[in-house]
Amino acid sequence: MPQFMDVHHGMKGITADQLMQAVRANVAIEKEEGVHFEKAWADPESGTIYCLSEAPTAEAVRRIHERAGQLTDEVHPVPLTA
Repeated sequence: MPQFMDVHHGMKGITADQLMQAVRANVAIEKEEGVHFEKAWADPESGTIYCLSEAPTAEAVRRIHERAGQLTDEVHPVPLTA
């Protein structure tokens, strides 16, 4: 299944607990769109969050985040990994 890296901006000061709450909200409904969230990273100083997932499409990733109340600024395909 294709992988995607999505990026959220404007989350300055996010805590580890807030990041985990956001991840849990996504995971709770991910199967409904055929998405599997693999990992999330956050930089509280810049307010940037990165999420790696497997999904049928970038739109499926956007829908899950929107349904969980998290707007996604960017979704990038990850065609190659090493």
